[in-house]
Amino acid sequence: MPHHGNEEEHNSSRDQSSKRDEPVIRDHRKVDPVTGEARHQQGEQAASAAAADSDGDALAQAEEILNQVEVPAEESVAQGTEAAAAAELKNDLLRLQAEYVNYRKRVERDRAVAGEMAVIGVLNSLLPVLDDVDAARQHGDLADGPFAAIATKLENALKTYGLTRIDETGVEFDPTIHEALIQQPGEDIEVDTVSQVLRSGYKSGERVLRAAQVIVAVPA
Repeated sequence: MPHHGNEEEHNSSRDQSSKRDEPVIRDHRKVDPVTGEARHQQGEQAASAAAADSDGDALAQAEEILNQVEVPAEESVAQGTEAAAAAELKNDLLRLQAEYVNYRKRVERDRAVAGEMAVIGVLNSLLPVLDDVDAARQHGDLADGPFAAIATKLENALKTYGLTRIDETGVEFDPTIHEALIQQPGEDIEVDTVSQVLRSGYKSGERVLRAAQVIVAVPA
């Protein structure tokens, strides 16, 4: 009987019909007859997959816990770093403060030394004037009168700047404040002694501006 249509479509339809009519055979054997290895059922495979997923979750949870435990350590390291930086900054500030204090003390000391040297310079320049005053007083020219009052005011004003006279007699000779011009044998003395002051010496505080010129009595 003749048929109409495409022969290729007719053959494809016939093949699909024959496949539907073939029986379906399922192999439930637990051992593969070719390889001899045990076969896993779909349920077991699913369970294994679930177990693998569970292990993966457990590993993920463990990793997360470990990460959470490490966070305080990192924070501790960060805090330690910040504390070290703060300590270093504090040390720098203390060192800067100490340097400033030392600088201020040095400036004040230099200023005091400069002021002292200025006063000493003025006092040294006035020593010849004081020598003239002493000479006039010894000759009786300043026994009384306005010039005597002026000389006294000058000497008192210089004392306020720490000027003191070296003119004592009967004291032991001291080469740091005395200049021996003459030595004479003395009676009843055991050490060199100042017997007479020829020219007064002066000190400003502990600084000797000029040694006193003296006659020294020495043991006979």
